[in-house]
Amino acid sequence: MAASYPKLQLRKLGNTGLKTSSVGFGASPLGSVFGPVSEEDAVASVREAFRLGINFFDTSPYYGGTLSEKMLGKGLKALDVPRSEYIVSTKCGRYAEGFDFSAERVTRSIDESLARLQLDYVDILHCHDIEFGSLDQVVNETIPALQKLREAGKIRFIGITGLPLEIFTYVLDRVPPGSIDVILSYCHYSINDSTLLDLLPYLKSKEIGIISASPLAMGLLTDYGPPEWHPASPELKSACLAAAAHCKKKGKHISKLALQYSLSNKDISTVLVGMNSVRQVEENVAAAEELATFGRDEETLSEVEAILHPVKNQTWPSGIQQS
Repeated sequence: MAASYPKLQLRKLGNTGLKTSSVGFGASPLGSVFGPVSEEDAVASVREAFRLGINFFDTSPYYGGTLSEKMLGKGLKALDVPRSEYIVSTKCGRYAEGFDFSAERVTRSIDESLARLQLDYVDILHCHDIEFGSLDQVVNETIPALQKLREAGKIRFIGITGLPLEIFTYVLDRVPPGSIDVILSYCHYSINDSTLLDLLPYLKSKEIGIISASPLAMGLLTDYGPPEWHPASPELKSACLAAAAHCKKKGKHISKLALQYSLSNKDISTVLVGMNSVRQVEENVAAAEELATFGRDEETLSEVEAILHPVKNQTWPSGIQQS
């Protein structure tokens, strides 16, 4: 097997003892949620990611109505390496048919996920988008059920995910220390919104591993712009469009700048990026390598920050994202 990519940093994930690659493989696109992905492309992208040093793969039964888990499972099997060589997280509580954070459903959920992933255990099981459920149910019922799964060896660590940052403090303040190991936040550590920064001291004080997803703000920070359903305001969309055009005029890509911005905070263990092709994997790893070698393009970054300044940290209410 080819050697791992020399420049892809491994970072400590909270108190778990795991070391995750700075770039994580977001497998939601393998569920064909952004357009069709063949099994061949899905497997090839997972294999290339691992070859280039990505060791962290994240999925959910919600993505593509279980298709993402199945595709990722096939890709991981094709690696043909010891299970300890890679880290897998999946989720529970959010499904194509709706939300269910009951102990009974999440307990059944992990068995279904393990079968699709063709694994004996996952490293992390996250409660998925908990703001749509009852946070008190998550505290009193879901997390205790996940602790039983941890004792049974089906999962190693427990996480929670969602959009509003206050859900993390609400739950973490109400569960016994050590109940939750990891949080997954999205769209709050990118050039247009860095509000996750305010939460980092609190999370570090609790020794929580920090995963940040969607450095491109669900497509806002790309040349082609966000999907139709994106919940951002018209002002935010148009500012991001102007920033992308500015980069293009300089012969730069806003998506690379955005990924490098997110990767440059070492307190964040891994930045999850959705990928569904070998080309995307190579571009993302190359962006990380370039950052490690040359640092950020501070000039273009400050110009883009100036364009985005009027809409900085403008978020949107949680909505059930279209798939």
